[in-house]
Amino acid sequence: MSNIAKNLVQGSRELIAFRIGDQEFCVNIMSVREIRGWTPATPMPHAPYYVLGVINLRGAVLPIVDLSMRLGMKAAEPTVRHVIIVAQVNTKVVGLLVDAVSDILTITDENIQPTPDVASEFERNFARGILAIEKRLICYIELDAIFPQSESEAA
Repeated sequence: MSNIAKNLVQGSRELIAFRIGDQEFCVNIMSVREIRGWTPATPMPHAPYYVLGVINLRGAVLPIVDLSMRLGMKAAEPTVRHVIIVAQVNTKVVGLLVDAVSDILTITDENIQPTPDVASEFERNFARGILAIEKRLICYIELDAIFPQSESEAA
């Protein structure tokens, strides 16, 4: 049996890891459409605090979210080194501003440690666990939980 077949049998999944500040996070690679370089966004009035604005992505309007702000960290100061992860979140496609993409990880459920009890309620809602890989701690996040379907769910 090939390694690929063994991984599929064991229920493995691929995650894309990225950095925000000095922390690493990862999301399911199946929600990622593409990775692009930073493009300045056009601000939108009355947008949520974490939405930097919108860009034109091949004729479609794509909202750009400062993932750092959305996760309760300090606002990013985008440079040419930043990247936008274009991802499917719930029923929408959004651009997630991150510092850099660092890895593609293949993991199984056994690699995922539970989120520590010291995490806030907000963190427990979106964090699916912690990965301890190669002396790194990577927070596995669920994008659908970070961005509610409607503003009423966000309140």
